[in-house]
Amino acid sequence: MKALFFPGCTVPVRNLNYELAARKVAQGLDLELVDEPGFGCCGFPLRSLAVADSLLLAARNLALAGASGLPLVTLCSACAGTLAEAAHTLDHDVLTRRQINEQLAELGLSYTPGQRVFHFIRFLVTEVGLDRIQAKVVRSLKGWRFSPHYGCHYLKPSQISGGFDDPHRPVTLKRLIEITGAESIDDGRTADCCGGGLLGLNEDLANKMTLSRLKAASDLEVDGLVLICPFCNVMLEGQQKKIGKQFDLPLKVPIFFYPQILGLALGYSAADLGFKLNRVKNKELAEAFG
Repeated sequence: MKALFFPGCTVPVRNLNYELAARKVAQGLDLELVDEPGFGCCGFPLRSLAVADSLLLAARNLALAGASGLPLVTLCSACAGTLAEAAHTLDHDVLTRRQINEQLAELGLSYTPGQRVFHFIRFLVTEVGLDRIQAKVVRSLKGWRFSPHYGCHYLKPSQISGGFDDPHRPVTLKRLIEITGAESIDDGRTADCCGGGLLGLNEDLANKMTLSRLKAASDLEVDGLVLICPFCNVMLEGQQKKIGKQFDLPLKVPIFFYPQILGLALGYSAADLGFKLNRVKNKELAEAFG
């Protein structure tokens, strides 16, 4: 099985452990992630300023993907949402597609309807399949407890996700955690916003939203929060120490990307999966799995 890998802007710079673990997991599941050196920004940062320019950036990437004949897979929830929405627009709006293709023609590219876009986690669920993943598990994480965190862009807007999961009561990440043998703990905040969308406008309010999410996990004494979004990581891990000082609370909630957890169950070591790059660590888990 092959998929075209879209790294996005944030993951290769701030979340090398996420990419490293995802590539290991893909290897363990016999999934070949094909790199395309021509990919650029998905267009997300421009969406609130210049919709047409944002769509053109997305369309360029989609046109490159279309030429490969492979589904596009990304680790970033914002990239997945932006590219999937762009594909939906271009597939259904003939006039917009014609205008975009006139601009793409200057680059020798053209968008052809039907490009499939997946978040890596959705690809695991719908294309690889839970049964196939389960069959590859060689080591149980029984006894460890994690709380899933879905983030905003994974399932929204729901009309683009096509009913893949309930955006208000999602279960897919819970099921993926349980496949490893670990317990998935619903702390009542699994579908909350991390606050990252407000960080550049109102850091105090953003930090309060993050605090609420971290405190829910901390109160239940889980072994860590499991994320699937690099921007959620910016808040829940990157801001955690600062938030603890701001609110005078001893916060120390370990943060993991889901491929790191699945990678352990597939037989990879903590070192293989970039655990040393996690800023808020669970030393017991790292030591238990090398």
